Amino acid sequence: MSTPSATLEPGRNPVRAQRLRIAARVGVAVLGGYAFTWGLVALSTALLFKAGMGFHDAEFLSTAIGLLVFLVALLWTIATRRLLLAAVLLAGGGALMAVAGSLVQASIV
Repeated sequence: MSTPSATLEPGRNPVRAQRLRIAARVGVAVLGGYAFTWGLVALSTALLFKAGMGFHDAEFLSTAIGLLVFLVALLWTIATRRLLLAAVLLAGGGALMAVAGSLVQASIV
C-alpha cells in the first residue's frame, strides 16, 4: 500500500490548500456580506426617510432588516459553489446600493 503523500505531486500540500479555500470563503462571506448589508442599509434608510418616515425610525428598521440580510448573505456565501460569483455579487451589489443611497440622500438635501 502506498501512503497518501506518495500519490501527491511534489510541493503540493492539500491541507494547506483546503485551509486557504476555507479562509477565502469565510473572508468573502464576512467582508462581502458586510459590504452588501452596508449598501442595503444606506439605500433603505435614505428611501424610507424620503418616503416620510422619521430618520431614526428608518435607520432602526433598515438596520434590523440588515441583520437578517447579513445572515442570509453569510450562509449563502458559505453554501455556494461559485465563490467568485458570490464575491462579485456581494461587493458589486453593495457598491451599487451605496451609490444609489448617496444619490437619494443628495436629492433630499
